[in-house]
Amino acid sequence: MMMGLVLIPFFVTSQPEFPADDPVFIDEVVPRVDIFINPDTLDWIYANVESYQEFHAIFVFNNGTTIDTMNDVGFRLRGNTSRYSQKKSFKVSFNTFETGRKWHGLEKLNLNGEHNDPSVARAKFCWDLLRQFEIPAPRSNHVQVYINNNYYGLYISTEHIDEEFVESRFGNKNGNLYKCLWPADLNYLGSNPESYKVTIGDRRVYDLRTNTEEDNYSDIAHFIDVLNNTPDDEFICEMEKIFNLEDYLKVIAIDIFTGNWDGYIYNKNNFYLYHNTATGKFEYIPYDLDNTLGIDWLDRDWARRDMYDWEQHGDEVRPLYTRIIGIPELKDQYSFYMNELTTTFASEAAFFPIIDATRNKIAPYIVNDPFYPLDYGYTYADFLTSYTAPLGGHVDYGLKPYVHVRDSSNLSQLDLNNIKPIVKYIDHSYLIPGQNFVVTAFAEDEDNSPEVKLLYRKNNGALQSDFMYDDGEHEDGQPGDNIYGGIISGITNNTSLEIQISVVDNFGYTSMKPCEPIEIALIPSENPELFINEFMASNDSAIADEYGEYDDWIELYNGDDIPVWLGDKYLSDNLSNTNKWLMPDITLQPGEFILFWADSDPEQGIKHTNFKLSEEGDDIGIFDSEATGFYTIDSIVFGTQSLDVSFGRNPDGGALWKFYPVFTPGYSNTSGAGTGENKFENILPAYPNPVCSDWVYLGEKMDVKLYNSTGELILTGEQIDQINVHQLQPGLYLIINDKGQSVKLIIQ
Repeated sequence: MMMGLVLIPFFVTSQPEFPADDPVFIDEVVPRVDIFINPDTLDWIYANVESYQEFHAIFVFNNGTTIDTMNDVGFRLRGNTSRYSQKKSFKVSFNTFETGRKWHGLEKLNLNGEHNDPSVARAKFCWDLLRQFEIPAPRSNHVQVYINNNYYGLYISTEHIDEEFVESRFGNKNGNLYKCLWPADLNYLGSNPESYKVTIGDRRVYDLRTNTEEDNYSDIAHFIDVLNNTPDDEFICEMEKIFNLEDYLKVIAIDIFTGNWDGYIYNKNNFYLYHNTATGKFEYIPYDLDNTLGIDWLDRDWARRDMYDWEQHGDEVRPLYTRIIGIPELKDQYSFYMNELTTTFASEAAFFPIIDATRNKIAPYIVNDPFYPLDYGYTYADFLTSYTAPLGGHVDYGLKPYVHVRDSSNLSQLDLNNIKPIVKYIDHSYLIPGQNFVVTAFAEDEDNSPEVKLLYRKNNGALQSDFMYDDGEHEDGQPGDNIYGGIISGITNNTSLEIQISVVDNFGYTSMKPCEPIEIALIPSENPELFINEFMASNDSAIADEYGEYDDWIELYNGDDIPVWLGDKYLSDNLSNTNKWLMPDITLQPGEFILFWADSDPEQGIKHTNFKLSEEGDDIGIFDSEATGFYTIDSIVFGTQSLDVSFGRNPDGGALWKFYPVFTPGYSNTSGAGTGENKFENILPAYPNPVCSDWVYLGEKMDVKLYNSTGELILTGEQIDQINVHQLQPGLYLIINDKGQSVKLIIQ
């Protein structure tokens, strides 16, 4: 075996991403959304308000520049109390009736009627504040909603929180996503994960929305255990391992500033928790922000409420808030964020022009909104007034007066102390011999120029330090963005590192993060004899996948004398993007072949990649695990390819490459070598083969007969393009069609 060098990352965090608004959530105009649905179906939906059944509809979006039509979308009511309102809210699903379909990266879209809010803007302001404060929150905008060409009023279109949302923010979607609704207080219920599957009515309080087949609650049980049972002196260090604590301090500030009494802190309600698999940490995602900015159903003055005593008393403790407020270092950081929010993003000088511009933009669409007056008798005059004065009932404040009072209240309540520098989003490159090792971290403080250092030990030696810079010249991104970069050179074979970030401000306050050093080490790689053996980058009619689609394909071959597990290795069409597609949990036996479809359709199955090949020339690479620094196992850079001709090694795993008009996916490339005979000329195409699923696909309709290994006729089919083999025992079979073509079929 050749020995390579690999990396084992011990601890890696990353900064969230913020997708652009255009074109779906464009904010400069008020797009029009049309829904076309059978009128009888619409009547049924309105008569059965508790139903979650989705119905076929047509969706049309027009923002003046982009005009899209999506046929056969799912349409239903959404929400809780809004189901019983006159102005209802709707959910549009683009993938209900067409699996895997997305519209501008979205699988679903929420259309919220905002019937409680006479300004029809409070939730929108909250979502925007969160995003301005760099908290991953749904995108939103105002839209006109028409159903069957009838105007249903002004709505707020809001991004649905699902696996697509978390992937766009955190770069992964394979973690557990929990929707947490009342009474989700995060109190400890014991060490048994099953205890956290508690239900209220027909739903779970902590409702797992991804990985539902596994239904494994051990991660949230561990999170709640650490949250509740860790001593104060260990709380920060233990929580930073499993929770994005620093960003949640910002969420607390937003919730309290906006008077969000229907969230976690006061009402133990309306939030998501996502277990980010890139960091191993839970992320807190706010949800449902219409009961804010002066909307009150509980006879409380949210604009003046104590910002350090926000939770509801006489009820269950909210440990995620009370424990943070009870620890001076975290309380001071929260105060730092609340002061920043109050004096910058949400100050009257910054916020009032946004409020005015929004009112002026949406006012024309309120005038003729037929549903706007139906629930509370609101008029257009009430709409205008709601921005500057209370309306009575549940509207205690106009928008501007609420902001004014909350700003003033915050400034009078703030207990500002010097904080320890805040350090988060620590990230590092892979440890590769001969290349610089780069470490980045986000740091902020009252002091705008703290001293940031990278502390490290190389090969268990003496502690060393180098300055980190926010100048745009040390792999740190843009200058002045609070991302600091540091570089360690001289990486050689058998190097190990321990690293930490030290930040000291001008007031003498120091932070050392993470609490335990990050450990990285290079170890040998076994470099298995795994080969890119054959591929086709221009498949027009050669061989179809199980969906009948003629896609690019790549065959791998295990030329080793031991099995090779593929589940920690990657396949890519870009030798610089080594972790592009993680291969499935499959073990390839010695001498065995496997076929992958390079079709950019990973939703179609575990053997479908997230990339395609270019017939004009491309790269293919097999890379070892993430833990190995993506060591290159095999690669090829190829030129222009011919239609329905493969390119492969001769012999299998050999150094010589040649074109194969006689392509052999899943078989040895030497099966028909030297005969001048097209191997597939008389072979019936059948996929998958071997088969371990219910169906075998033939590519086109034909008459076929299926025989077992003893020659017994098992099945006769006329003009079929697929065979159900679910009831057949594993073994060798023969398929023959009416053209005399045949294929040996292996059922596993």
